[in-house]
Amino acid sequence: MSVASANGSLWDWAVAAYGASGVQAASLMLQDTAGQSVPLLLWAAWTARTGRAVDDETMEAAVDTATAWTEAAVAPLRAVRVRLKAPLSDLEPEARERVRTEVKRVELMAEQALLADLEMLTDGAAGEPLSDDATLERLVEAARAWNGRVPREGLKALRDRLPA
Repeated sequence: MSVASANGSLWDWAVAAYGASGVQAASLMLQDTAGQSVPLLLWAAWTARTGRAVDDETMEAAVDTATAWTEAAVAPLRAVRVRLKAPLSDLEPEARERVRTEVKRVELMAEQALLADLEMLTDGAAGEPLSDDATLERLVEAARAWNGRVPREGLKALRDRLPA
């Protein structure tokens, strides 16, 4: 399946894109250093790569959706997963790792639900993929709407690593 397939779901596209060389590192850099929402950025890139229109109202709804999922599930689960990553006194290592693995699975489930909700916000009809410049501007728009920060170099790095 082509990563930019207009017929695939956002989840399928995001999994394939995230697995492309350098996308995970670029995404996590944006998350960790600029406080960006990786699912929101992947949604923005997907809309650009599949030629879906996003108006101001849709972007606002996407940010509201990403915020709700992040605050209710994704961020708390991530915090628990990260806390369980390092050895903790009085916790048996194998049991700690089993719980961490399960928390990671549930975190991924929450991100999948978030992406499904984001996909529902966009018109089902795909069009012509946007240019690289327009894709970058879509990422900039999403980043700005998320937290007011525009880490343009990091967004360029993400865009450049995403499959066409």
